[in-house]
Amino acid sequence: MHELAITQSILDISLKAAQVQHARRIRTIRLTIGPFSGVVPECVQMYLDVLAKGTIAEGAKIEAKTLPLRVRCRTCGQEGEIDRRHIACPFCGGLDLQRLSGRELLVDNLEVDV
Repeated sequence: MHELAITQSILDISLKAAQVQHARRIRTIRLTIGPFSGVVPECVQMYLDVLAKGTIAEGAKIEAKTLPLRVRCRTCGQEGEIDRRHIACPFCGGLDLQRLSGRELLVDNLEVDV
C-alpha cells in the first residue's frame, strides 16, 4: 500500500517539473530504483493510472531502471557490487558487508510534449 503515497509523490514531482518546461503532456516517467527500495514498478503504474486522471500525466507510462547494490566489505575494505544470488564480497568472499546503496528511488527524467 505504500506505493500509493510514493506514486503521489512521483506524480507531484513530475507535474512540477513538466510545468517548469511548459509541457502539455507527460508521456513517460523514468525512475531509478534501488533493489531494496521496496518499490514495485507495476504497482506504481497501477496507482499512476488512477491518480493521474484529469492531469497532463494521464496515460503516462512508468519505465524503471534498477541500480546495482553497492557494498563495502568490512573484511578487506574493497567496494563492489553484489546481487541477491551472490551476497559475498566479490574480492575476498567475506560476508561482513556494509550496504552503500540500494534504497534509492529517483525520478530520473520525463518524456513530455511541449
